[in-house]
Amino acid sequence: MDELLLALRAAAEPTRLRLLALCAHMDLTVSQLAQILGQSQPRVSRHLKLLADSGMLDRLREGGRVFYRVARVGPAAGLALTLVDAIDRDDTQLARDFERLADVRRARAAAAAEYFNRNARRWNRIRKLYVDEAVVERTLLEALPEGPVDDILDIGTGTGRILEVVSGRARRVMGIDLSHEMLNLARANIERKDLRNCRVQHSDMYRLNLPDRSIDIVTIHQVLHFADDPAKVLAEAARVLRGDGLIAIVDFASHELERLRDEHQHVWLGFGDTEIGRWARQAGLGESHAIRLPGAPLTTCLWLLRRRRQARRDGTGSKRETLQ
Repeated sequence: MDELLLALRAAAEPTRLRLLALCAHMDLTVSQLAQILGQSQPRVSRHLKLLADSGMLDRLREGGRVFYRVARVGPAAGLALTLVDAIDRDDTQLARDFERLADVRRARAAAAAEYFNRNARRWNRIRKLYVDEAVVERTLLEALPEGPVDDILDIGTGTGRILEVVSGRARRVMGIDLSHEMLNLARANIERKDLRNCRVQHSDMYRLNLPDRSIDIVTIHQVLHFADDPAKVLAEAARVLRGDGLIAIVDFASHELERLRDEHQHVWLGFGDTEIGRWARQAGLGESHAIRLPGAPLTTCLWLLRRRRQARRDGTGSKRETLQ
């Protein structure tokens, strides 16, 4: 009761309700929120502190920056999401806030697109700056089923290197990317290596142009740290995954190399097992299994996710495990 009352008092103010609505849609810094609300950073910081202290917002420190998002655990978290859902989306002030939020999204997307296009031709070299890619690729292959499956999807395929790596494990392999320059390079690499079962297409990782349950294996290789909303990427990957399918995520473990944000447009400074596990559960997937590949200065992880298994009773009353 005390926690709920504290949360109610924290939310009972117009600016703080606006902050809750914004932080329910993406992780945002104090400066970004101040820009959207048109208020000073000190004032916004005071509001954010009250919301975080009440348990309605999570405060995430990444290197020298702090991001805020609506909390997902605890009584105050449930109340926060209920309040966000109850806010009238046609409210004039909120509509302006979301227009400015869209500007923040576009700025992030434009910076990332410019970076990818600028670095497309040296992308494979950039990927090797912090980790031995041969070890990563070997570990990824060892984690995949040996027998060929029907379909593999590589999200954010870049130059198509992962298509080449996994081409022998599926009858059909597709790579998707939002950068036309990257796709041009991937097509050239596919043709040069004569990978006849591989193809690429232009698509958004948040809105895949694929039907539900149409893919056996989804790979997301060094892509998630560029995503504004990793949970949404996982949810979309889970949507297209067949019942007994596998999602393999290769990315950095949590780190504090803040310069990667500016030098290489990283949105996230790696991930922890807790974060990946929570997003997996939200997407209807089971607990993640992590394989760590220590490097210098960064550690790379391979997270393996499958659909959550649920016990059901058959006609005899016995329990049987089935895939959700």
